[in-house]
Amino acid sequence: MKVYFVGAGPGAADLITLRGARLLGSVRMVLYAGSLVPVEMLSHCAPDTELLDTAQMDLEQQQACYVRAKEQDIDVVRLHSGDPAIYGATAEQMRRLEALGIAYEIVPGVSSFTAAAAAIGTELTKPEVSQSVILTRVSGRASAVPELESIARLAEHRATMCIFLSGPHLKKIVTDLLLHYPPETPVSLVHRATWPEQRSYTGTLGTILEETKRGAWNLTTMMLVGAALDKGIAAESSLYSKDFTHLFRVVKKSEEAA
Repeated sequence: MKVYFVGAGPGAADLITLRGARLLGSVRMVLYAGSLVPVEMLSHCAPDTELLDTAQMDLEQQQACYVRAKEQDIDVVRLHSGDPAIYGATAEQMRRLEALGIAYEIVPGVSSFTAAAAAIGTELTKPEVSQSVILTRVSGRASAVPELESIARLAEHRATMCIFLSGPHLKKIVTDLLLHYPPETPVSLVHRATWPEQRSYTGTLGTILEETKRGAWNLTTMMLVGAALDKGIAAESSLYSKDFTHLFRVVKKSEEAA
């Protein structure tokens, strides 16, 4: 018996990995976060699969499901939105599984921050502009962010930032970002990336509060911010330059001279 922590991806049912979809179709019990995972994702499950929505469960109730599955000797998929490694609340489940002597495996998934970047058609890194991506969030009721990782402190780097669950805190986030980023810095909001109701806003740190309606972006919204989002900056990598030699492509001297 084994528990598989499967990343469901950002929402679209066809953005789960092939391995994740195969596991959904092979196990007899699936625990899924119904508030975050669309019901269409369950189309990968077999008709007789026991489906348990964890939105109404506490950790002990989820543990009881694992114990019952162990007694029945059946595999379980624990389906998490995005990738289980990012804000997945999986560590506490794994500790309990280890204490129970239950084996587990993690199957990664597409994260909502990459889905958000795809939704607005951008790359998060550009040569000599930003080569770092900071994934963060603001403190919430369920889990606090350490002071050293506050938005204001992280903004000092002026790297590309992807701020999860940012909608309810827009004013505070923008105020903290403006301590270090210039007002003309590009910023985008993406609500429910890849879901049918996906929508986005693109502007600057200086305009976002004026151009967005208070409360309109409260749930499941990703904020992307940084100079790398500026499509007017035409920075290019040397990797595909006709004059750049590397292990797999050697530029001949005659070509270099030409």
